[in-house]
Amino acid sequence: MTNSGLEELFSSLTNTNHKITSPRTNEYNCFAWAAEENDRWWSPSEDLEEYYWLDGAPRELTLDSITKTYSLLGYEPCETSEIEENFQKIAIYMKYGKPCHAARQLSNGKWTSKLGGWEDIEHELTGLEGIGEHEYGYVEQILKRKV
Repeated sequence: MTNSGLEELFSSLTNTNHKITSPRTNEYNCFAWAAEENDRWWSPSEDLEEYYWLDGAPRELTLDSITKTYSLLGYEPCETSEIEENFQKIAIYMKYGKPCHAARQLSNGKWTSKLGGWEDIEHELTGLEGIGEHEYGYVEQILKRKV
């Protein structure tokens, strides 16, 4: 798929360092996509009718809470975003002290993200970093699990 103006929203994206991999949808978000789900919107919100959150996961939007949530799926903190054989990784982005995005590493070393209600894209890890209105802050934590 070709770009759709995402370079105007994310200052680190160019027309050569990412590609769109799905059409726009509001069915799921980045936290679900990072966990390989594409059929529901994940949020620690108390609104259980509208959002999904893992049973037993803390219902607050903090780095600790998001890390604990993914730990229920077998992820643990790690030191590097470099690709490691037999491991899958998730990056947690923080902006203004709050987690606001998660991306999953692909087998080719690139990362995949669901951009809110927009498309999924394949990108470099730093491609979504920045503090503009639509940007996701900076990668604060890398998690990994054995696959």
